[in-house]
This record gives sequence, structure tokens and C-alpha cells, in this order.
Amino acid sequence: MLIPSACGRGNKFWTNYWTPGDTVDNVGYHPEQPIEFPHNLHAGTRQIPCEYCHSAARRSATAGIPPLNTCMGCHQYVRTDKDAIKYLKSKWESKEPVVWTKVHDLPDFVRFSHRPHVQKGIDCAECHGNVKEMVTVQQAKSMQMGWCVECHQANQAPINCSTCHY
Repeated sequence: MLIPSACGRGNKFWTNYWTPGDTVDNVGYHPEQPIEFPHNLHAGTRQIPCEYCHSAARRSATAGIPPLNTCMGCHQYVRTDKDAIKYLKSKWESKEPVVWTKVHDLPDFVRFSHRPHVQKGIDCAECHGNVKEMVTVQQAKSMQMGWCVECHQANQAPINCSTCHY
């Protein structure tokens, strides 16, 4: 049983703490998606900032999946002959969403918000790895509790239990 004082600085009960039933430690996990989305082209070669597509990250808990309007802003005109773009266009015209499979899935009892991390200037790669080199996004880091707490300690961020659990 965890006691409230165990959440204070200096205690390391959480190191390598296992969270059962979740995908937090599936480093290398990259599920099959409806189409390949080449992050290495968009974020890497084209240098489109993460927040251009994932604009919710700076103001909400989730980074969000970009709406098709974001994709079609360019792809009404660019690379329209590609099969993946034809797929996106068909979804857009039929007003159907693209159903992506979530790559990073924290347990329901963890409250995580992208907003304070993005607003603090923490680079997306700190948690998501070098997405600029990934053809398809994969889980690059362990999202176990100990990993998060160690980052919070290193950056003098709060580590009281209620920061992440409610």
C-alpha cells in the first residue's frame, strides 16, 4: 500500500513501477494504421512543426489527431495522385473520419496534459522520440511512472501524487 508521504522527493518506490494492463511500456510499438503517414517527410524533410497538425497540444490535455481539414489544406493540391491522398480525399468528401489506432495509451487513472509540457517548452521528442525520422510513429520511450517521476525531479516539476492521479 502506498502512503501519501511516499510520494515525496527522495523516495524511489516508483522506480520501474509496473502498470498492469496498459501499453505504457511497449517501446517499439507501432500499430497498423489505415494509411502510412510519413512523419519523416512532414516533420523532417518539410519541417512542419508538430503543433501545426497537433494544435490542441498547447491548450488541452491531448495533442489530438488533426482533422482532415488540416491535411486537405495542402493535399487538395499537393500529391493528389498518391493512393494515401486519394484515401484521405475520399474520407474528406464523404465526411468520414480516418480511424487511427492510438500509439501512446496511458492508464485511465493517470491524468496527463500536454498543455503544461508544451507551454514549458519541452520538445515533443523528449517523450515521443525523434518523430522527424519515423515513417510511422512508434512508442519510443517507456511511459512507466518511474520514468515520468524522474523527469519531473530532474526538471523540478511537482511530484506529489495528485499531480498525475485523481
